[in-house]
Amino acid sequence: METLSRSYSLFFDFIDKYLPGGFQNIDPDSLLMFKIERMMEANNQFFLVGNLIHMKVIFTSRKSIDLIGVDSKNVDPASFLSQVHPDDLARLVLARTKLMTLGGELFVEKKGNAVISTNLRFQNPSGRYLNQLIQCYLFYQAEPCSTVFMLQVNTDISWFNKAKHGYHYYVGDDISYFRYPDEKLLLKGNIFSGREFEIINLALEGLNSEQIANRLFLSVHTIETHRRNILKKSNKSSIMELILDLKKRGII
Repeated sequence: METLSRSYSLFFDFIDKYLPGGFQNIDPDSLLMFKIERMMEANNQFFLVGNLIHMKVIFTSRKSIDLIGVDSKNVDPASFLSQVHPDDLARLVLARTKLMTLGGELFVEKKGNAVISTNLRFQNPSGRYLNQLIQCYLFYQAEPCSTVFMLQVNTDISWFNKAKHGYHYYVGDDISYFRYPDEKLLLKGNIFSGREFEIINLALEGLNSEQIANRLFLSVHTIETHRRNILKKSNKSSIMELILDLKKRGII
């Protein structure tokens, strides 16, 4: 059974308590906030709640300073752009575009919720880049105003070493993905081996099988076998179709 120290049920308690006031009346000294902040400290996390339609951060928990080097009172949408690893900037921009699209869809429908999550590296105060899981829970709300709110949780997952290539990625309405990260969750979206991911990136450079074989000191037959396995895993008809899909999802 999931322990309370990792239970995201506290976030839903937070929503129930502060949603009626549009998250404007959060009491940082309340028992609920004490429990959440204690959980954030124990798990090396921080969370924020924002109005997605207004593109405004309403409240951020204290540990943001430790994970992204920004004091909780100063966190805004631009904070993440300035603190993300340069190599992850393009993926962050793609993720934000998808986030806004999801929020817009919920706003038009005037109902529903969604989850989007991926991992990115952000710089902490010491200058070290921490691999962090970013989980965003979006939900439409008619009162006190018609909008889409977002609760975002950043978790330091530097301990997770299995996914050396590719990235965790989930977009959908399955709320079970909004939970404390475990191995099963973090491997979601990571279907390629290291060698397969290497071949995909070389194909992205425009190299054909013979050129990839020369680059990797492998036979053309081996490269062709890898390419067939890649297409079988991804259920795509061509490497180019796969590359376009991975680009769209911000994985490459």
